[in-house]
Amino acid sequence: MNGILVIGLVVPLLGTILGAAFVFLIRNEISNTLQKTLLGFASGVMVAASVWSLLIPCMEMNDYTGFRHVMPAVVGFLAGVLFLLFIDNITPHLHLGASSPEGPQAHLTRTAMLTLAVTIHNLPEGMAVGAVIAGAMEQSVSIGAAGVLAMSLGIAIQNVPEGAIISMPMRAAGNSRMRSFMIGSLSGVVEPIGAIAIILLSSVLSPILPYLLAFAAGAMLYVVVEELIPEASSGEHTNMSTLGFAVGFALMMVLDVVLG
Repeated sequence: MNGILVIGLVVPLLGTILGAAFVFLIRNEISNTLQKTLLGFASGVMVAASVWSLLIPCMEMNDYTGFRHVMPAVVGFLAGVLFLLFIDNITPHLHLGASSPEGPQAHLTRTAMLTLAVTIHNLPEGMAVGAVIAGAMEQSVSIGAAGVLAMSLGIAIQNVPEGAIISMPMRAAGNSRMRSFMIGSLSGVVEPIGAIAIILLSSVLSPILPYLLAFAAGAMLYVVVEELIPEASSGEHTNMSTLGFAVGFALMMVLDVVLG
């Protein structure tokens, strides 16, 4: 069980750190085409993970039929969406490429608000990993160590381009390479924090585990629809974001089916 915890908590963070390290390897900014491709890829991974790793296991956890079979998925999913909507509205943040911040007014630097935007983005991914770990720790749930590995690898793979997308603009904005790397790396710290919170909550309230799985799915899909897809679909080269989405979705689907 300790191995499952290590995999789930550390592997996704290592993906972010590896991506942030690109700031030492690449001198120029990430091209618009590549950035849209990577955003599409991240969207595909998150959508596939929400379906195969979270919503389907959630519905497989009870033997009811009709609405009672799908109720935990519906309730948890909508709660996850509303939770991220709430966090989005009360947190001052600035999305990459945006000229004005969102949320309440605050006297924060541009770098701080960019970091907060990424933190909001990464929180649902941590909760998703935590929900899958909690499911693997619950003997009555058909989620094993392989399922945790599939989710962790999928999130880690899409965290690599995310880490680069964060650190490279930070460098372009005038920060040093080391500062840009640290900001990019630290943006992933919220993921293990979110995972631990979900694990602790499920250990205290075991019956709500199905709702937590769906909650994490709703939170992730909120980020995809609210942030990633609009950024990937604006301007030129949107076809590359579509291709990136397809590759990310297919990769996560394969990981979950083969390893899960």
